[in-house]
Amino acid sequence: MRFWVQTFGCQMNEHDSERLAGLLLADGMEPAGGVDEADVVVVNTCCIREHADERLYGFLGRLKPLKVRRPDLRIAVGGCLAQKDRERVLARAGHVDVVFGTGNLMAAPELLRRAAQLGRPVVEVREVRDSAVGAGAANARGGDGPGAPARGGVVPRAQRHRAWVTIQQGCDNSCAFCIVPAVRGPEVSRRMGEIVDEVAALAADGVREITLLGQNVNSYGRDLGAGRFRPRFADLLRTLDGVEGIERIRFTSPHPKDLRSDTIAAMAECRAVCPQLHLPLQSGSDRILARMHRGYTAGRYLDRLAAARDAVADLAVTTDIIVGFPGETDEDFEATLAVVDAARFDAAYTFLFSPRPGTAAAAMTDEFVPETVARARFERLVALVNEHAWARNRERIGRCEPVMVDGPSKRDPTRWSGRSPQGKLVHFPPGPVPPAPGEVVPVRIEHAAPHWLAGRIAA
Repeated sequence: MRFWVQTFGCQMNEHDSERLAGLLLADGMEPAGGVDEADVVVVNTCCIREHADERLYGFLGRLKPLKVRRPDLRIAVGGCLAQKDRERVLARAGHVDVVFGTGNLMAAPELLRRAAQLGRPVVEVREVRDSAVGAGAANARGGDGPGAPARGGVVPRAQRHRAWVTIQQGCDNSCAFCIVPAVRGPEVSRRMGEIVDEVAALAADGVREITLLGQNVNSYGRDLGAGRFRPRFADLLRTLDGVEGIERIRFTSPHPKDLRSDTIAAMAECRAVCPQLHLPLQSGSDRILARMHRGYTAGRYLDRLAAARDAVADLAVTTDIIVGFPGETDEDFEATLAVVDAARFDAAYTFLFSPRPGTAAAAMTDEFVPETVARARFERLVALVNEHAWARNRERIGRCEPVMVDGPSKRDPTRWSGRSPQGKLVHFPPGPVPPAPGEVVPVRIEHAAPHWLAGRIAA
């Protein structure tokens, strides 16, 4: 049998999809070249990003004619949106065979078999708090914790030299706009030894760069210890820095209120930790930050940012910003622009507020910002972000950047691409003997745009 995994969502979802593919491979299946060739289609969903529902049900609608032509086709829906919608997935798409939640990922192959044997759809969604308790118990007894690959399983990767590593699932914060705690549960950290073993195995398999994943990596380890040593995120960074073969370590996402001085020190002192920090701002207005339940002020955010830049040489900083949060006034938005001006971000992921059912912000309907107003603000913000991003990239012209090669550019196969230590996308001609993916080559920067750099391999 052949399978296809369709992913909607964030880096956590992308890594979960890799784990799903590994489970299906271990179950004896083979990857298909596309949806039309697959005997099993697994859709890994997201309910964080805008229009997540429409994307899922639109994709499922496109699968319906395929199911009519091939009744033996098995369709499974998992992830955050499945955790939230549950039986509603079947109500809107009756041709789906399996619905599983964020706590049931490891059971996906068994659920597919069960649906085939029963001849009817199977819905199995564990409550996120039950899933968290189970994961915590697995950690305590040395079993597979949250985000761990299946024991003995193969996790296929899009790039052999790069890998995601989940260090934590869930979130204990209560941001008014975010649905994550409801669909991923409370924070559960993996045991540090388990993470180190996984990273060592990845290094032995040729991985040179890892990205540590968690909803709030700064709070890693708070739930571990049981009266003994309780590792902090800085301890994890320092330990992974010693894994032979790992040349670059990135992480996402930290929470500004939890960015500690020991984490900043580890970033500065560890040879493999990249000079890159994604620090979500969300708003530059203290009033809106309080309504969002973010736990910091704009001033405190800028203080933490300054401390990181003072300690970490050549640090690149990116962020997330929401425009049009309920109740946002012109004055609130101007405060956001002022912080963006002061911070001079290397890049920003900017979003128009979109209500998520079940969140506190979704109930603030009387204070929703008119779409025309929010969109006008959004365009002003994007223009300012791009202005600073382009200026910061122009500062790199003439410099020689150590670029870890990915391979041919997706848009222009005559150019190759890779990433600098700061995470910046760099394009370059490969030369007569193209470097291998994962190789680090010196690239002299000749051109800059807001979102990429370009140059030539230095002699």
